[in-house]
Amino acid sequence: MIKKFMMPVLYATIIFFLIGCNNNLIKESKSNKPYVIMLSMDGFRWDYPEKTNTPNLDHIEKIGVRVESCVPCFPTKTFPNHYSMATGLYPENHGLIFNRFYATDLGKFYSISNRESVSDSSFYFGEPIWVTAEKQGIRSASYFWVGSEALHDNLFPTYHYDYNGAVPFEDRLDGVIKWLELPEEERPHLILWYMQEPDGIGHYAGPNHPETIEVIEYLDSLVGVFYNKVAELEIAEQVNVIITSDHGMGEISEERTIYFDNYINKEWIEYLDGANPAYSIEAKDKFYDTLYSTLSGINNIHVWKKEEVPARLHFSKNERIKDFVVVADSSWSLLVSSKKKAYSGGTHGYDNRNKDMHAIFYAYGPAFKEDYKRQSINNIDIYSLICEILNLEPAKNDGELANVIPLLN
Repeated sequence: MIKKFMMPVLYATIIFFLIGCNNNLIKESKSNKPYVIMLSMDGFRWDYPEKTNTPNLDHIEKIGVRVESCVPCFPTKTFPNHYSMATGLYPENHGLIFNRFYATDLGKFYSISNRESVSDSSFYFGEPIWVTAEKQGIRSASYFWVGSEALHDNLFPTYHYDYNGAVPFEDRLDGVIKWLELPEEERPHLILWYMQEPDGIGHYAGPNHPETIEVIEYLDSLVGVFYNKVAELEIAEQVNVIITSDHGMGEISEERTIYFDNYINKEWIEYLDGANPAYSIEAKDKFYDTLYSTLSGINNIHVWKKEEVPARLHFSKNERIKDFVVVADSSWSLLVSSKKKAYSGGTHGYDNRNKDMHAIFYAYGPAFKEDYKRQSINNIDIYSLICEILNLEPAKNDGELANVIPLLN
């Protein structure tokens, strides 16, 4: 009788033990999920660390990976490239062809300074990384990343803010740390955040100016603060950090300036997208040939018919790209109106073969190799890289995981 009574108790004890072990394994598995934090410092050129004192980036280079440069997509502008990093798509495929453009398929204008258009999902194609994560059960967060203010497949990042350039960089940094200190069930495992420097000072003063160097050193100090705060987290050993940028910066001079209105008549033009030094121009039908021949005769610029844009630029297969794609030669400015005063300083948007347009890429954490250097990578490969680290099934994209897999352990 005693044996018969004890057998069910024994079975129950074993089952309870196994369930307890299983729950612990589930908790351990969940708590060991990796994190990816990606910071973009706008306009941080690939060689800025060689121009100034950046001890914190130098330290990350030793404990993680650094590539020679991160190659942006053409046009080498801010919004197209941030969204390319988020989706792994070329601008011709994700729809943000410039910072400002007329979308002929929608019959409306997009501008980075217009809140309504920035939050309008109809302008955006592709699947950004935060949507890929959310669909697959991983919480995400965005502190001012391009595209995160618009719904994609009825999804936002779990945590996100509308862009406000007045928010101090230190507050953004602290906000990211607070997300990482949330309880596990609320904590995002993917965070993208953004600073608009050194782009601003690079435009104003130029990439080689002492003021630009000073801002770079300040940003490096923030990288150091962030590194130390991440190191103090309970989850520090699970956190992977990527530090990159959307593009570089080229030196320009008011003496090297071309004005459209010195050559072409505005009556020939239907739409003109873009800004110095890259544009896309739609001709009025009867002036198509006139506009093309005139543009072709201007020195220090390149002009292509839409269908003849070099394949390496991946900038022709979208209705939003107009009849002609025009870009100034490196270090030249191309302005619409001679009423606008020529200026010196810096700009970007040139052909992405121009090394000055290339950006930085550093990374460290358990997923990455240590003290590893590699030649240039393409920024469209970052999407696949993050998917690999977080064990996500990627959406359709233009990147190649094989290009960045050597960075990983």
